[in-house]
Amino acid sequence: MATSSRFQVYVLAFCATLLIQSGCYGHSVHQRKHTALFIFGDSTFDVGNNNYINTSTYFQANFFPYGETFFSHPTGRFSDGRLIPDIIAEYANLPMIPPYLQPGFDNYTNGVNFASSGAGVLAETHQGFVLDLKTQLGYFKNVEKQLRHRLGEAEAHTLLSEAVYLIAIGSGDYSFPFIANSSLFESHTHEEYVGMVIGNLTNVIKEIYEKGGRRFGIKGIGNLGCIPGLRIVKPGNTSTCNEEVNALSKLHNRVLAKALLELKGQLQDFIYSNPNLYPYADDVVHNPSKYGFKEAEMACCGSGPLRRISSCGGKRGVTEYQLCDNVTDYVYFDSGHPTERYNQKLSKLWWSHTPDVTGRYINLKELFEV
Repeated sequence: MATSSRFQVYVLAFCATLLIQSGCYGHSVHQRKHTALFIFGDSTFDVGNNNYINTSTYFQANFFPYGETFFSHPTGRFSDGRLIPDIIAEYANLPMIPPYLQPGFDNYTNGVNFASSGAGVLAETHQGFVLDLKTQLGYFKNVEKQLRHRLGEAEAHTLLSEAVYLIAIGSGDYSFPFIANSSLFESHTHEEYVGMVIGNLTNVIKEIYEKGGRRFGIKGIGNLGCIPGLRIVKPGNTSTCNEEVNALSKLHNRVLAKALLELKGQLQDFIYSNPNLYPYADDVVHNPSKYGFKEAEMACCGSGPLRRISSCGGKRGVTEYQLCDNVTDYVYFDSGHPTERYNQKLSKLWWSHTPDVTGRYINLKELFEV
């Protein structure tokens, strides 16, 4: 064996034995860097924060049959199983990220989840019952201070700047006016109202940026007018999507995409993934069998036409409800929330989509690895 070859073997053995990262791993072993995950949002991302606040059962899912499949018990998630942040965490080699309000939880090195079911970008959305986005931001600032205190400035700066900030919120701001006839919504044009929502959202993004955040995964709104609870039911229990709500969803997505592009030009090192999942969601609803579903109009759990009444679990005023036999056949678990199977499909698309699916920069996998 040549001298140089023997030397290379010796160096590799020495590195493997002593696990010396400096000077060895840099050349012979690739070590994946740690990336924390901070989560903001509404019921599509809330993994249990609303379990710990004084609110209505309309904004809680800590009772059967929620959680019946993956967890075998209710956790506070509005689904039969996992939500998108749970699945993204798995893709990113992270544990499930706990809710901020979970008693005794204060180790934030993997991140934390601030999302609250029913929350909106606007403080007026379900005010007094939920943790609105501004409140979630306040909790994040508490975490940021604690990280700097515990880790020191340099290490905390690295963690915060390399973390991914996952945000899904806004649906409640658009579904709420149609349910409660919000005076705020009625007193503005659609463009003005959407402008308020996006303006508040981008202000929060800027504040996270000021605290060190650089990588953002910001989910738009799907075809909100097609969820069972907002569909227009016709005689004979046939239904159509509420196209006025869908128009608001699409307007929100367009204005959000433009605002994020502007932020990219204003903020140094600002990177984001903003998938346009609306066409995919719309195709799933209108062609469910194409994606392996049998039912995309009726909820798995609830009562009334399409099981569109939010009575799943019998804790929200209506005690009687129906529960489907095979949840994997369904797109929606209850009147407004997807099944785990649908969450899995959306998560996979967001994680690994190609540019032609979204037309927007990068997917989440690239965001974690950049």
